[in-house]
Order: sequence, then structure tokens, then C-alpha cells
Amino acid sequence: MGWFRREGGSAPADPRYTVVSVLRTDGSTTAGAGVPLTSAHLLTCAHVVNDALGRPLFDSRTPGEAQVPVTLHTPNGSYRYAARVAYWVPPRRRDGNPQVRERQDHEWLGDLAVLIVERLVDLTAPPPPWAPMTAGRKLRAWHGSGLSSSFADVRVTSFDGVIGYVDGDPTGMAVGPAYSGGPLWSADESAVVGIVAAHIMPPSDSATGAPRAFSSQHINRRSWCIPWQRVQEELLAAGAHELFERPAADPEDPALPLLTELLEAALPGGQSALADTAITVAERCGYAYPRDGSAPGYEEYAALLVAEPRALAALSEVLRHKEPRMTLRLLAAGRLSPVPVLLSPREYRRLRALLDGLPERILARLPQAVREALPLAAAFPEWSTVGELLFHLERLSGDSRTDDAGTRVPALLRVTEYAAVLCPRATRANLRLWSDGVSDRLGIPHSALAERRSDAEDWARVQEERTTPLRVLVQVSTLAGPDRYRLRLWCDEGSGPRQVSTDGNAVYSGAAAARELLRTLEALCRADPGEHRPLVEALVDRAGLNLPIDEWETAGPDGLVPAVLGAEYQLVVNCPELLRRNERFLPDWRRRWRQLDTGTSLLITDTGMSPREIYGTLMDRSDAVRVAVDVPAGLRDEIVQVCLAVGVPVVVWDRAEESESGAVTQMSAVTTRELPEGVRSYRAKTVHRPRDYPGRPVLAWADADRTVPQLYLAEPQEGA
Repeated sequence: MGWFRREGGSAPADPRYTVVSVLRTDGSTTAGAGVPLTSAHLLTCAHVVNDALGRPLFDSRTPGEAQVPVTLHTPNGSYRYAARVAYWVPPRRRDGNPQVRERQDHEWLGDLAVLIVERLVDLTAPPPPWAPMTAGRKLRAWHGSGLSSSFADVRVTSFDGVIGYVDGDPTGMAVGPAYSGGPLWSADESAVVGIVAAHIMPPSDSATGAPRAFSSQHINRRSWCIPWQRVQEELLAAGAHELFERPAADPEDPALPLLTELLEAALPGGQSALADTAITVAERCGYAYPRDGSAPGYEEYAALLVAEPRALAALSEVLRHKEPRMTLRLLAAGRLSPVPVLLSPREYRRLRALLDGLPERILARLPQAVREALPLAAAFPEWSTVGELLFHLERLSGDSRTDDAGTRVPALLRVTEYAAVLCPRATRANLRLWSDGVSDRLGIPHSALAERRSDAEDWARVQEERTTPLRVLVQVSTLAGPDRYRLRLWCDEGSGPRQVSTDGNAVYSGAAAARELLRTLEALCRADPGEHRPLVEALVDRAGLNLPIDEWETAGPDGLVPAVLGAEYQLVVNCPELLRRNERFLPDWRRRWRQLDTGTSLLITDTGMSPREIYGTLMDRSDAVRVAVDVPAGLRDEIVQVCLAVGVPVVVWDRAEESESGAVTQMSAVTTRELPEGVRSYRAKTVHRPRDYPGRPVLAWADADRTVPQLYLAEPQEGA
């Protein structure tokens, strides 16, 4: 079995400490219960999580990064934490249908959720042992509150290997609401054998819903549960092998023999020092271990370090004060293996707690901070959660400068420094203290980290000087018939889009749409007065790229001053449909946008070029951030769409019928960053000097640092 064990700890002195309280998000009431699986993972029912988050009980959608409040009970007191879903197995019917019907279905499969808890203190109660469920066993359940008086004694009366039915004693507490997800404790095995799933209530009056008068023919105190056998089967099918199996070391791992030798040198002599460090590493990484005073062998200890990703970092935390030089040698040997990651469990949980507490407006700027912090890094994969971002960053090597003798600053620490300068003072200080602690453990020279911190501060100053403009986003959908549109509106003051339109079914003419947009723009200017007008970003499908949105005009309230949208406001178009059409080009789009001020511009005037040749040109010119298209209309639209689909962030063309208006040529003299203003200025000239400025320039502008809302692009083309 080995010294390091994955199957849980010793039985707690009081099995009531196996009960975790899962609270509703307002914190006022208990949604249900849970039970520890590891030192950081909790098991409960999926419907308990749904209830806690205020969702329908049998909602199958993953909760994503939503936080669930939980309370852990220990002999030393109760501790409240925020948890999030690590593994999600939604309820499903026994016939395989994913939608469980709340009133019709009496049994279902799935209905499991594993929560990960950011544990910032050490709790003395270890995870309980688990054992298979068998028929006839006497068990004990507790209410989600964990109160000592809330236990209910039950017996397994029917068990088919998938669902276990339990009947309660006629006296004492009965299983009921908020017992779901809680452990079923077997005193005979001193282990948990399953979790409560549902209680079968006596029939109620069909008219009033109130309980009927009790009859001896009614079901009394019957519940059903999910046995440990099915918990394992369902979670392993969901990929949660880490919860049950100790990862195996690769015997060919080049770091394995080196780490074995270094452990013997760092922890020589008796078993005491070896056992002390092994116990600490096991507890921090969620492993159980023998309580007989023994220690692991050096080979088994080294095997853990190249099998458990955070074990080597945890060991370096233990040794760095006693054996600083040996600690650095251990970390250097670990870099030969693909398994160890940068952070220890404690460091990771602390960083997640700090990042999860950031407001949305700062989280929305994390992609920008990552790109600025790592300008030489390869293209980043698509990520939607902080956890996915950290997973990638932890595995990147250092890309920072330092002296020859020092360790390079890892990519994650550099990103943390850039994220810190976006934060309020208290959070910034906490992130920097965290970085200082990690860099000390890794032996990074203070001067190297200070240089990265100074770079981040310089970047922040530049960002303050170049303020992000306010945005109004408008999704424009065309309807059958001329001059008929539907609009959806969002405002973005820098923290991401917030929807402001309420009636998505209203139909507008161009003039009416201009009035609607102007009302929103004026309200935004009143709420945040400044020196610059908001940017208008029109979200269109591929058929709407040439809509004359910039020409929409309405009269002012007194009829004195007209309002032409494109003359007053910087107005750009964005086509998420094309950008997301081939997602393999998304990394190219982000890379090109990052090079907006240094990349090259292309001018396409050759009418003999085919879309295939345009594609080849753009694949060859990966540094092209801007394309100007000056060809006749038919070919022009094809070329524009190819450019947008392969991730060119800035494309300029003239939608006017006159192919020789000169608008595209004039825009070539404007720097890329200033194009929105340059195009606006040209549009203003078309109002008072239409003969000199006959063009109708269109600017497609896809900002990779700012998000767009989720769009419904397949709307019906027939209007009401």
C-alpha cells in the first residue's frame, strides 16, 4: 500500500465532524450537507449546490466559478469558507434522459458535486475513511447544520448496487430537508458508506398541498441514498482520478534518481527528520499516512515528488529555512521532470483566494495584464476561468532577466506583479507579499523581482495616461424590408459590458435607432463626465458589415442641431460571427492585437487577387495588424471577410460605390491606434464637404483586451 495513502485518514473521534454545512449564498439558511473527500475537496449532491445558488434543483448546467459558502466543523470550532465546483455530475434519469422531472421521477443517477475549498488554516479533523455499502447495515445521518441533536438513525433495507433505500427508526429525528449530500456513517466499519440523496414524503392533498391525515398505510421515514460504490464509479467517469488514486511516478523520469540522492543527503540519519517532513508534505497535499511513527523510504518519497504536482513545492516550504542550499538543489532537480508545478498547495490556495476576491472590472483586464507581462510567450490557449489561466501559467518557465547566478523570475510571478498594479492598495500589497514569499522559497534574487515590479508600475503609468474610452455596444440586426432594424444595447465603463436595452423585439428605422443610441450615449456622458466621447461599437453579422450605421441621423430636440452618429462619435464595427467562425485563429488575433503599435499594415489594391491568395498572404505576414482594402465591391467584401476570419484586428475599406473616393488612401496616413478618430473626422467632412469627401469609410475594430457580450446571432429575419 505504501506510506503515502490516498484513501482518507483515520476515523475522527466524533463522526459528526464528517458533516459539512452547505449554505445558501445569502448565508441565512442551510441548503444541505457535504462530507470531506480530501483535505481540500468536499462531496455533496449536485442538487444541493443548485439549491445553494438559487437555481432549479435539477439544473444540469455547470455552476462554473460560482462560489458556494460552506462551514467545516472540527473539534476546535467551525470555519466558514468559499468553495467552488471542481467536478460536476448533474442529475439524470435512469433511462439516460438528462432532464430529471422534479415531481414525476422518484429515482435518478448522477447528482454529485465535488467542491474545492480554499483552506487557509489547518484543520485537525482528517477526511473520514470510506467503505462499501451493504444491505442491512445500521447508519447515522445528520442535518446539514451539523448540530449534535440532528442525527437520524436509519437502516439499509434495499440495495441494488446503484441506489440504497434506508428506513428510519420510529423514534428520534427523521431524515428530511437539508440532509441531502450528508454522510451516512457506519459505526460497524467506522466509515462513511454513502450520502443522502432524497426523502420520500407521505402523500399530500392534491388541492391544498398540505399533508394528509396520517394513515398507517403511508410511507413513513423512507429515504434513498447514493452508495460509495456509485460515488466512485460516477466520479471516476467524470475524470476525478486524483481523488481516489495516488498518481504513479514514471520510472524513467530523469529527476527520480537525482531526487532520491538529494533526499538522502538532505535528511540523513534517523527516521525522525524524514518522518516529520513527510507528514507535513502528506497533510499539505491531502494524503493520509500511518500513525505508527514510521517514515517512508527515500525511493517512495522521491516517487511522490515526481507524481504529485505540488509535493516538491510543499517539501521546499518545509526545508527552505533549515537547508536553503539543498532546497534549491531539489527544486533544480525537479525541473528535469514534467510533473512538478510552481506553487505549493498553500500558495495556490492563497493566490486563488486573492484573485477570486477581485472585482469584475479588474478580472476583465487580466488578459491585458498577461499579454503585457509575457510579451515573448507563445500564444495562450483559450481560457474562461482563473483556474484555467493559472494551470497554464504555472507550467511556463521564467522569461525574465536576472543575473547569471540567480533563478529566473517565473511567468506566473511576473503576471501577478502586473495584475497587482491594477488592484486597490490593500489587494496590491497582499499580492506583492504573496510574490515575495514565493520568490524567497524559490531563491529568486530580490533585485530580479524588483525589476519585474518596476516594469509593471511603468506599464500602469502608461495605462493611466492612455485611458480606456467608454464604450456603447449596439447589436444591429436587419429585418425584412428597407430601413428596419432591431437593437440590443450595452454600456462598458471599463468593467465589462452591462446590458441597458430592455425591449429586444422593438423595430427601429435608422433615425429612430439614432435617437435610441443618443439617449444611451448622453446618459453615459452624464454619469461619467470626461474630456472624450464614448466609442460606439456596432456588433453585426457578416451580412451587416456595410450597414450605413454611421450615417444614421436624427434631429435634435429643438430642431436646431442635427445628430449624425458617425460624425459625432468614433464608430467601429465588430463581427464576432466571423472571428469565432474558425477558433484556430483566435491566438493569432490576440497576438496581432498585442502588436498593434508595432505591427505592419497591408494595402490590397490588386483586383486579380483571389480570397485564397489573400489567405496565403496573411498566413505569410503574421505581423500584419491592419489591412486596407481598396478594390471593387464584389471582391472587396470577400477579402474583408477573409481578413476578419483569420484574426486581423483592424480592417479598413470604403463601402461607397465609387471605387476611387480616396478614403482608404487618406486613412493610410493615420496611425493604427488613431484610426477610430481619423475615420470619424473623415465622416464629419462628408457632412459639410460631400463633393470633396464622397467616400464611406468602414473601420472593423476587434479589441482583444475588451470583451463583447454573448450574442444571439441566429435571429429570425422576419420582423413583427
